[in-house]
Amino acid sequence: MKKLYKGIHKFSESYYKKKKKLFEKLEKGQNPTVLFITCSDSRIDPNLVTNSKPGELFILRNVGNIIPPFDAVSDKNSIAAAVEFAIESLKIRDIIVCGHSNCGAMKAIYANDDFFEKMPHLKNWLQFASPLKDIINNLGKDDIQRNTEQQNIILQLKNLITYPSVAELFEKEEIRLYGWYYEIGTGKIYELDRESGKFKLIEPLLP
Repeated sequence: MKKLYKGIHKFSESYYKKKKKLFEKLEKGQNPTVLFITCSDSRIDPNLVTNSKPGELFILRNVGNIIPPFDAVSDKNSIAAAVEFAIESLKIRDIIVCGHSNCGAMKAIYANDDFFEKMPHLKNWLQFASPLKDIINNLGKDDIQRNTEQQNIILQLKNLITYPSVAELFEKEEIRLYGWYYEIGTGKIYELDRESGKFKLIEPLLP
């Protein structure tokens, strides 16, 4: 905790002072352009990897970057609330679902009941990702961990379209959905190519 307290002081004395006008503007309201859905994993920093500023991303984080289907009854209120608020109130039209390498949640969906003995809520939450087991079995690929992580991104994008507010805009091509895979060890980010179903490295944009 000492490190965090020191960090607060350093922030107020350095970064805040340099960006004071930005924070004064942000105090009046937010106007993010992207809904960024990602994992709670401590190694993921959306603003850092996208080189974005405070106020540019509306960030939604949870274990495994999971989006329960719209008709799911339990454990989904905060996710649905954030999605609806982003689209209906903030008028966001770009949504990114970003998974990552070495994801503990994607490992846990294959764990036995002993692993969840003291984590019943985690067990219930990961049920929303349980279809991945059959998907991976049908793919029959070797790298189960990486493929589970990437297929989870695809699954959550499909779940996202079950939300009426998303589906209506998606059908009209008025909203854009992206699947990103962040490779922690290399710092590289791959984007889902919908035609091939594969993740391709995001290359630098030409000037």
